[in-house]
Amino acid sequence: MLMTRDKTFYRSFFRLMSALMLQQAVVLSVNLADNIMLGSYSETALSGVAAVNQIQFILQQLVFGISNGMVVLASQYWGQKKTEPVRRLMAIAFWAAMAVAALLFALVSLFPHGAVGIFTKDEAIIRQGMDYLSIVRFSYLFFAVTTILLGTMRIVEKVSIALYVSVIALLLNCTINYTLIKGHFGFPELGAKGAAIGTLTARIVECLIVIFYVLYRDKLLRLRIRDLLHIDALLAKDYVHVSLPVVTTGFLWGCNTALQTVILGHMSSSAIAAHSISSTIFMFLKVMSVGASSAAAILTGKAVGTGDLPKVKEYTRTFQVLFLCIGLLLGTVLFSIRLPLLSLYTLEPQTRELANAFILIESTVLVVMSYQMCMNTGVICGGGDTRYVMIMDLIVIWGIVIPLSFACAFRWNASPVIVLLMLNADQYLKCIPAAVYGNSFRWIRQLTRSTREDEASEG
Repeated sequence: MLMTRDKTFYRSFFRLMSALMLQQAVVLSVNLADNIMLGSYSETALSGVAAVNQIQFILQQLVFGISNGMVVLASQYWGQKKTEPVRRLMAIAFWAAMAVAALLFALVSLFPHGAVGIFTKDEAIIRQGMDYLSIVRFSYLFFAVTTILLGTMRIVEKVSIALYVSVIALLLNCTINYTLIKGHFGFPELGAKGAAIGTLTARIVECLIVIFYVLYRDKLLRLRIRDLLHIDALLAKDYVHVSLPVVTTGFLWGCNTALQTVILGHMSSSAIAAHSISSTIFMFLKVMSVGASSAAAILTGKAVGTGDLPKVKEYTRTFQVLFLCIGLLLGTVLFSIRLPLLSLYTLEPQTRELANAFILIESTVLVVMSYQMCMNTGVICGGGDTRYVMIMDLIVIWGIVIPLSFACAFRWNASPVIVLLMLNADQYLKCIPAAVYGNSFRWIRQLTRSTREDEASEG
């Protein structure tokens, strides 16, 4: 039997996936609003903000890695209905995320020109980026808190809070953007700074809502501020072992995405603007795959935690069919909306042509990415093997894709279209090992301390 007939599985998967899509949309919808509104204001401002958003993307990947490492380990405890280890793991992940956010805040505060200048050599774009960065950097700590707390709620499958947060954050950000970017209702015209104010305000409000919900509305974990003051040394050791590969993978992926902007940005100003447009809508559609991946990780980890290995295998076969369907849907949607999307921007003809070509490439990338990412970071990581994805990324991305992309761009003088295709080649290359290793089931790991100790005593 290829797919499970367990109706509870489908209800749980689609409920989690839908809510987790919205959680990702909280992060990306704010950037998308900035992107579209600035695109109709100034191509230079759009490119400057796009460069800064690559810095934020690295932060997001690091914090998501910290959160996902917590989810992988804590989901197995949740499968055993143990809540105390979940609270303790939350405290560990919270301080790790705060440390990363504080470090990046310090770096961009000390070296703002250098930070934006990594992505482009155009001084006009750098100045716009610095204006945006001077304000938006204050959102980093709020983002870290929100991500860890929502990750904790994901573990216990309480994800409806993401819906309320996403709607409020998006509406608030769009309202402030409309008011301040071009200067409506008597407010000053602030351009990139206006977009930054909208983003920061949305981050603060969503953080306050999530804190209130976790402390005063959630009745499952009953988290309290004092939980942050207790760090369990044994669980911290387990957490580092499980999460370090996940965080490393997130960081490498963030750097890989940022390097795409670096390479394209140093080719031409048209290329960086075109990539900003195509990548923003690509990443926004990608949230469906990210939601599916996160839901698969939670359900797989929970099944592994209960020790029901036949169920783990049955779920894995079902997941693969669902992932392929999701990828085909997303690729078709991106292909279909590309022309209406481009009509929203005020662009030079060359930039519009490049953006259209980039979107065509990314339409096919969505199909293969939805399968490999959901299998690798969802099922396999959720099942306990967090090192596999890190090793695969080191080989495929950093050993093959990045060197060839630099060679195409700066040695062989290939077109931006060819360079973008090469930059996304890893999505195709990782499908085969995902299918082979995923269906071998050698990735199943029991990570909870009590289970490991019981197995050792039996041996």
